Amino acid sequence: MSTEVEFDEKVSVNSKTDLSKNLVIYNDDFNTFEHVIDSLIKVCKHEHIQAEQCTWIIHYNGKCAVKEGDMDDLLPMRRALSERGIDAKIH
Repeated sequence: MSTEVEFDEKVSVNSKTDLSKNLVIYNDDFNTFEHVIDSLIKVCKHEHIQAEQCTWIIHYNGKCAVKEGDMDDLLPMRRALSERGIDAKIH
């Protein structure tokens, strides 16, 4: 007599790990679109179109998660954006 049981199990995998964080930029009334776009390209290594799209999202929604990663990668970017006068936080 066999005691083997066969079953299918679906496992949902979340793409974000517990260690993954987001670098979020908030809208303000001081920085120009050009400055934010240039900063995203230089600091976060965005392509121009990606930086432009993020800037529009920031403008219309008040904030945008511009980068995902671990704290070791995001912290220097947050500091660099803050030095450029951009309100950025890690969540």
